Amino acid sequence: MNSGDTAWVLMSTALVLLMTMPGLAFFYGGLVRRKNVLSILMQCFIILCVISLQWVLFGYSLAFGPDFHGLIGNLSWAGLRGVGSLPNADYAATIPHSVFMAFQMMFAVITPALIIGAYAERVKFPAFLLFTILWATFVYDPLAHWVWGTGGWLKNMGALDFAGGMVVHISSGVSALVLALLLGKRVGLNHGPIRPHNLPFAVLGGALLWFGWFGFNAGSALAADGNAANAFVTTNTATAAAGLTWALIEWWHNGSPTILGTVTGAVAGLVAITPACGFVNPMNALFIGIIVAVVCYIAVAVIKGKLGYDDSLDAFGVHGVGGTVGTIATGLFAEKAVNAAGANGLLFGNAHQLLVQSLSLLATVAFAVIMTFIIFKIVDALVGMRVEEKNEIVGLDLTQQSEAAYTVIE
Repeated sequence: MNSGDTAWVLMSTALVLLMTMPGLAFFYGGLVRRKNVLSILMQCFIILCVISLQWVLFGYSLAFGPDFHGLIGNLSWAGLRGVGSLPNADYAATIPHSVFMAFQMMFAVITPALIIGAYAERVKFPAFLLFTILWATFVYDPLAHWVWGTGGWLKNMGALDFAGGMVVHISSGVSALVLALLLGKRVGLNHGPIRPHNLPFAVLGGALLWFGWFGFNAGSALAADGNAANAFVTTNTATAAAGLTWALIEWWHNGSPTILGTVTGAVAGLVAITPACGFVNPMNALFIGIIVAVVCYIAVAVIKGKLGYDDSLDAFGVHGVGGTVGTIATGLFAEKAVNAAGANGLLFGNAHQLLVQSLSLLATVAFAVIMTFIIFKIVDALVGMRVEEKNEIVGLDLTQQSEAAYTVIE
């Protein structure tokens, strides 16, 4: 074992935890109306609690345990049986197996939390809780095994996903779109735009996401080495390029750049570079940042309005679309000169890698869409997904958590 590698992955684990709480919680919490901010904070916090336990009990074993026909891990490691202080050479030879498990646990936590952005302000708390547990078990865990698990069929096919473009962002993003379509629009949306209640909260959350993402991406090298350094640099480069590009597009399109748009662009850059960060050089990361800002801006500012679906906080427009851009970009820009464990992409003479990325993308989308639809129908039949209209008008803070975020003293 290597103490430096272990220290870096432990630190990265804490950084990824910070992405959910308080990063994503503040980001999403600032974007909703004041009557719903506590519901967002509660949902993010309870996901951290619930998925941490699910992961220890059986989630980790399903995702990374000994392979069953390339589809899922078996339950040999349930309850972390056999997952201790010695390394597991199949995943990381220089850090304790328990550290690898803990690092991956934080990915399992944040992925269903990203979906909150699609159904914000209109889902019952019991339904949210049941949906989250089922989705983590039957969507996230199998996908993690397919792409990252030893014996996973997409991994064996040669799919490249350094830190979660498919496993985290595409899966959550397309699931978010399915939920937005099934739930329908929020009450009052047709009467005018719904404005964020606290933009400074959202900016703070976005900045914490950028900070924590270094653990997300560079930590996925699972060592304090050159791959981690490259992932760190490419992550920052793509994010900066995407944030600036979004601001410039907005300036040209609407007459002025906004902080909300700039932060949204930066998050799109973080999403797109996630699958590619360990396989591309910094200049190509810059191009990925520019490309994803343009594509996601069109998805959020143009297509969503024309199609009329209510993806409340643009979970699909940023994570689903951004993850798709990043996955395809990996098939274009990856090069073995950056990471010998990867592959060359189309621009470096290997068209096959682009085909593999495209097929893996389609498999991820199809699986996430079908399973999310089934899980939604089950939960809706058992407890009902959407709150009553009068409760939605009052707000989820009072009707679901019996609390108010702000007290006005007269």
